[in-house]
Amino acid sequence: GGFGSKIFIYPEEVVCLWAARKVDRPVRWTADRSESFVTDAHGRDHVTRAELALDANGKILAMRVKTIANLGAYMSTFSSSVPTYLYATLLSGQYDIPQIYCEVDAVYTNTVPVDAYRGAGRPEATFVVERLVEVAARQMGIDPADLRKRNFVKSFPHQTPVIMAYDAGDYNASLKKAFELADVKGFNKRKRDAARHNKLRGLGYSTYIEACGIAPSQAVGSLGCGVGLWESAEVRVNPTGGVEVLTGTHAHGQGHETTFAQLVSERLGIPFENVSIVHGDTDKVQFGMGTYGSRSGAVGMSAIVKALDKVEAKAKKVAAHMLEAAEGDIVFKDGKFTVAGTDKSAAWGDVALNAYIAHKFAGQELEPGLKETSFYDPTNFTFPAGCHICEVEIDGETGKTEIVNWTAVDDFGTVVNPMIVE
Repeated sequence: GGFGSKIFIYPEEVVCLWAARKVDRPVRWTADRSESFVTDAHGRDHVTRAELALDANGKILAMRVKTIANLGAYMSTFSSSVPTYLYATLLSGQYDIPQIYCEVDAVYTNTVPVDAYRGAGRPEATFVVERLVEVAARQMGIDPADLRKRNFVKSFPHQTPVIMAYDAGDYNASLKKAFELADVKGFNKRKRDAARHNKLRGLGYSTYIEACGIAPSQAVGSLGCGVGLWESAEVRVNPTGGVEVLTGTHAHGQGHETTFAQLVSERLGIPFENVSIVHGDTDKVQFGMGTYGSRSGAVGMSAIVKALDKVEAKAKKVAAHMLEAAEGDIVFKDGKFTVAGTDKSAAWGDVALNAYIAHKFAGQELEPGLKETSFYDPTNFTFPAGCHICEVEIDGETGKTEIVNWTAVDDFGTVVNPMIVE
């Protein structure tokens, strides 16, 4: 993956293009670690003062946040958006907070420009709200987990006071599962055991929520974005039944070639190896808005699904002519078209071939071929959420700190390929 850092145009890339033309041969530039630190976009640099208001029962009433955000020496592609639209809009966290006020002052300094990298605004918001909740719990003498549970959003959809509208979630379930996996109940015993060896044990945890599937044109347009962030896909079925998918997203380590092909294979009931994925070839792929903001699966794959819907619908028409049945009676499952209530069927490959034999359905208002294009522009972001727990041990004599256990429960929704996720 690129984690956002590959979105932007860096001066060195332009120089490489110029040099390649100048010397008429390929030119490659690779930064070493030190050069990367002083040339690549950095992720964040905030100084924040924040306040949280609660009633006597621990119900959160309001939050006030004032942040000074360092943008670096120069503006970059998304530098002004990261500490504002991607930060302030997630300050509600997993909690039902009626009122939120956020003020961000952006400043220029003599440092490397800041841009969308490693979470881009979302981790900063999580840090602020989780620290506030933790401090509030300690000051009020309430168990931090109980305080979180009291304030979790429980009914959906939920409109936050900072633009975002959460569509679904079960935050209490994630917290409960994380506590079970981390054996939080047994922590006090482990702490006592560590103390006997002159070691300090500590356990901390954080819940989080992210806005992913960056795309909704209406949402980003209302915030000043000058382009729509839809995604496109084209599905081409050749006469032998093989499928070529052209996608506007671009893979650089995310495994799109696997997950996208897996989606098509399972949907059409054809072998995985019969599916090819084409991306990044601007001679072939006409439209695309790129890979960033955790959007390739939620938006790019959804565009593929829409194109597959169209392909299947047309294939059913071809199958209906082949099987001499009404289109409404055709059922497609596991790579086979059948006539409902009968044993008449046609394999995917046979239907694909017949789609290109025009005289089979001449005069039936059905064009030859099996190729469809779709655009997908969602109406909302996706909101994965979860809970992470860290248990550390500190040597009382040397101060050496060791992470002895890290537990993560992440609610991603549908997982296409567990191996790639892991």
